[in-house]
Parts: sequence; C-alpha cells; structure tokens
Amino acid sequence: MSILSCNLNTYGAFRSEAYAHLAEIGIRYVEIPCPTADEVDSVRADLEQHGLTASSVIIPCQMDADDVVIRFAHYLDGAEALGVHLAFTSAKTAELDREYVYGRLQNIGDEAAGRDVVVAMETHPDLVTNAAIGLETMQGVAHPNVRINYDTANVYYYNRDVTAEGELDLIVDYVVSVHLKDTDGGFESWHFPALGEGIVDFPACVERLNASRFTGPYTLELEGVKGEDFTANLARARVESSISYLREIGLVSA
Repeated sequence: MSILSCNLNTYGAFRSEAYAHLAEIGIRYVEIPCPTADEVDSVRADLEQHGLTASSVIIPCQMDADDVVIRFAHYLDGAEALGVHLAFTSAKTAELDREYVYGRLQNIGDEAAGRDVVVAMETHPDLVTNAAIGLETMQGVAHPNVRINYDTANVYYYNRDVTAEGELDLIVDYVVSVHLKDTDGGFESWHFPALGEGIVDFPACVERLNASRFTGPYTLELEGVKGEDFTANLARARVESSISYLREIGLVSA
C-alpha cells in the first residue's frame, strides 16, 4: 500500500501546528518545502522530533530564469542530503518556446537522476493543465526522472467537462505522486473541502492507480473554501475527517 502524506499547506497559517497534530493522529509522512543543503540538519531534527519523514519536497521552478537548472540542482542537493527521492514542482513555459522548455526540463531531469530523485510536475497550467497537455509534455520531455503529480481537484479547477478518473486514465503511466484534494467541481471554483465532501470519485481514481501498480505517495492537500473563517481547529478537523474517509474507502488501514 502506498504511503499517506500531508502537504503542510493544508494547515494554512497554522502550519506550525502541523507536525504535532500529524504525529498525534498517526500520520508519519509530510510534503515540505525543500531545504537547502545547509538547512538539512535543522529540518531533519525537527522531523525526527515528531517521528516524521519527508516523503517529498517542494522545489520552485522559474522556467524563464537563465539559471533555472542551476537553481533547481541547488535544491536537489538538499533533497539528496535529506534522503528524499521525490521532488514536487510547478512549472510553466513563461511564454518561452515549448521545445526549449522541454530541453530545460530534460536538463533538470538529468540533475535529478544524478541524485536519485524523480521530479513530479503539478497538475497546473500550462504544461500539465489536463491529461492531453500533460501527455504532450511528458512525450516532449521524454525523461524518466520527470513525471507527473496528479491533483484530483485541479483538473476540475482548470478545465470544464472532465472527471478526475477520466483524466487519470490518459496519463496514469506517468503519475508518480498524487495530491488528494476534493472539490465542488466548478471551473475556477476555490472550494476544496475535506475529502469525501465534494464530487471527486476517489475509489475510481485509486482503482486506476492500483491497476497501474502505483507506488508513490498519496498526499493530503486540503486548500479550503473561499471566504470561510479558517481556523486551526478547522484545519485539524478537516485532516481527521479526510483520514476517516480514506479509511472508509480502504486507502488507509483501520
């Protein structure tokens, strides 16, 4: 069974409480901003204090920066030092020629391969806006260390007339990590409640991932609802409710 992790952004402004709460409820993995090499010891000590392990690290990718590959490699040094093998990133063409961007991603893939890291591109415009565009990007980059992080809600936010399971069908072979996020299904609707309270068919998505022998982490990313009064109690309650839901559908053992 794939591991269950949590993106710290789930806790919003109360992320300082995340480690203690996750440890309390038995979640042992987290997705965190990637430390630089000189920050690794401090980050590792903080994780170990709470019995946590980083399943993935978040690395920025400013594609139109001339030194984007060097910058990315600098963070990859931190990932390697921390012993993390999965780097999450959001990349855009930044109006650069798409073939040129593919080349930069290939260079990033080479740097990642040298450190035993796989880069997972988020389901974001304009390189993985949806399955068709994501597939085009994967085929254009054609690098085994550049893959996709599939976000079960973003496909609704950035597209119309799609389903999470339908989009997943088309790109599942390239998916190395998943952000578990629910939604009301509206186009550009910032409505991301606890898992099981929206329209995402998580059992169908898990079924497809299991069939593809997916082994990457499932990471909670609960980004809340526009206009709500977001509190620490609400953050904790959403995480706990989402884990209860995942137990119900068999993704998390009882």
